Amino acid sequence: MDERIQFVADHLHGAFTFAELCRRYSISRPTGYELIRRYQAEGPSGLSPRSRRPHTHPQATAPELARAIVAMRRKHSDWGPVTIIERLRLSAPDRAWPAPSTAGAILKAHGLIAPRRRRPPSAVSTRPTTAMEVPNAVWTIDFKGEFRTGDHAWCYPLTVMDGCSRYLLACRALAAPRTEPTRMVLEAVFREFGLPTRIRSDNGVPFAGPTTVARLSRLAVWWIRLGIIPERIQPGCPAQNGRHERMHRTLKRRTARPPAGNRAAQQRRFGAFRREYNDERPHHALNALTPAMVYVPSDRALPTCLPPMIYPGHYDVRVVMSNGCMKWRNRMVSISDVLVGEPVGLEEIDDGAWAVYFGPLRLGTLDERRGPIQPYGQIREGRSPAQAGSR
Repeated sequence: MDERIQFVADHLHGAFTFAELCRRYSISRPTGYELIRRYQAEGPSGLSPRSRRPHTHPQATAPELARAIVAMRRKHSDWGPVTIIERLRLSAPDRAWPAPSTAGAILKAHGLIAPRRRRPPSAVSTRPTTAMEVPNAVWTIDFKGEFRTGDHAWCYPLTVMDGCSRYLLACRALAAPRTEPTRMVLEAVFREFGLPTRIRSDNGVPFAGPTTVARLSRLAVWWIRLGIIPERIQPGCPAQNGRHERMHRTLKRRTARPPAGNRAAQQRRFGAFRREYNDERPHHALNALTPAMVYVPSDRALPTCLPPMIYPGHYDVRVVMSNGCMKWRNRMVSISDVLVGEPVGLEEIDDGAWAVYFGPLRLGTLDERRGPIQPYGQIREGRSPAQAGSR
């Protein structure tokens, strides 16, 4: 700025020709003439730097499109630029909607995008999990973190989702993470949508038992009797259930900040969120389709009674007694209280060593010389109990 003022002063003094003056200040003659013109028109303030941004741009987003993007963001505060553009394209495919990056710039200019806090990358688990390539191959289930509603009552949101289509099958506000309420919710889901092949969960109750052999729970016993294979992630590795965890983050932001006045009002919020999540919100991983466009119910209906548990002919079958033990070689072997009345199969794998199964779940290894069952906790691939019982 000082040099510009000095340039004008030297020009008014007339000691140099205009060409010499421009060379001394290393500027072009058109730039020199522009500075003199601005000084004569506005005085010293006219010499201040000005924006070089063009007043118009032929590729600028049309104002009505920008208004639609901003309106969609204000209606759905948790939708990002990709989701917003995909939803607008579904509703008006004939319009020339901008790229998601442009939509993000528009939202940022309107103050509708908060800076994201960067987290350090977490360790990647190498444990293989079942692919979610078709609907009903894997359902995921979890309890979202508990919170208190306005009347100070605890609320435990139970969510069930199809892994392939991201279809939210259930979102229920329960008073506690207990077995019976969870089973009632699942029975309603099974009656409406059929049975999946597997259900993936974490290692918390009621999905897993904290002290039982193979961490078997009563809920998992029921799943196995229905022909559903329980699949648990590694402890402390929620990324193995990443799709479900990502949905939980959106659920919390949309329905629990702040919580509703009571559990019934909270359930109404969950119902509205589930309808929007399934029918309105497009997913980038589904090629901009909504979960309702991809999901189809299972062709395996919930049976009226549990099918019989049938093991291969070379297995020795024992029924777990009321004390949680089975009788083997004239002695009692402890199994689990959750298997009372259920048949378990024993397959000889070595001299004096037997693999103990409950349906497809290997509970452990029974060594006749050591006594108690050594835990194993892996799934045996093959026929499910329902398939075995239909032979």
